[in-house]
Amino acid sequence: MKKSRKKAYSLSSYKYSFFLFIALSFYQYSNASEKEFYFEQAYVNLCNMLSDKSTLNFKKAVFIVENAFYDEKLNESRFDEVISEYGKLCAKLATSNLIQYTLEDATSVYRNAAIFKFMSDTITVYLDDNNVIFHFPFKYNFDDYAGKADWRNTFVTTLLDTHKGNCHSLPILYKLIAEEMGEKAWLSLAPNHFYIKLRNKQSGWYNTELTSGNFPSDVWMKSSGYIHLDAIINGIYMDTLSMRNSVALCLVDLAQGYQHKYPDSYEPEFVLKCCDTALEYFPNYINALLLKVETLLEVYCKNEVKSKNTLRDIEDLYGYIHKLGYRKMPDKMYLEWLSSIKDARGAYQFKSQ
Repeated sequence: MKKSRKKAYSLSSYKYSFFLFIALSFYQYSNASEKEFYFEQAYVNLCNMLSDKSTLNFKKAVFIVENAFYDEKLNESRFDEVISEYGKLCAKLATSNLIQYTLEDATSVYRNAAIFKFMSDTITVYLDDNNVIFHFPFKYNFDDYAGKADWRNTFVTTLLDTHKGNCHSLPILYKLIAEEMGEKAWLSLAPNHFYIKLRNKQSGWYNTELTSGNFPSDVWMKSSGYIHLDAIINGIYMDTLSMRNSVALCLVDLAQGYQHKYPDSYEPEFVLKCCDTALEYFPNYINALLLKVETLLEVYCKNEVKSKNTLRDIEDLYGYIHKLGYRKMPDKMYLEWLSSIKDARGAYQFKSQ
């Protein structure tokens, strides 16, 4: 009697095929004359969320930003479907005794453990007795971690297509899956970096680092991550971002996408408008402040007639940013810091009761 053989598929080759997005190598930019339309539409939609004219929705905000870059050619229904399928798989994984935890918030802890494992490890899903699906872990894109070669490498949609992301797309995807499951996960900032903060009754607040698959402590983050004490006191780093904060930061993502798509012809007024609106709803958002002052400086340098008022604004803004505790972290140091996360000591670990 012959034994039946199980057929194995990768998750991307089965019915959850995630090639929903435009093939990156074949995508064509729109004409420069059309550039304002899609980004202006995205700006209005994000502003409507922030001003409560429409419901705050982080998943939709992320999609709006990336869809603007693609001239609104992405498929939102498919994007939602992918996140929904990920949520279902993580919910199933949460019932498989990944960790030992017995307090009353165990369901939430199990679900977050499942999301973490789903994103950082190979997962086997048994569809039936003869069919198996493998979901492979998401990897950090060290080749273009800042999106300098291709800004789309910072996108969640690119992460879903390629399984490679960075400290922007990886924690955002984690948060989207958590929200899909009805769980809370907070984005948090470090220099040049996003990560996830979570909370449970056993250990309080703890950090989840998707770039390395680790749980570094606050003490380690502060001591190793180029974070000045003033930056923590003033809330620009290592704090939890509210839903409104999270949607507001999408405005800066929108402005940066606009700059990268049209590097030689973008309008600085649009970038400044995005920064100012983000700061209205997320005061002291450091990435908005930095983008604003860099844009003002570029305008000042390009104009033949130098404005004393603009120069004074630039000087005041740089002074304010420094007072908040921001210190520039060199790219080389940032890469070394990312690598060191894997060897962090004092990292948070779940402990059985």
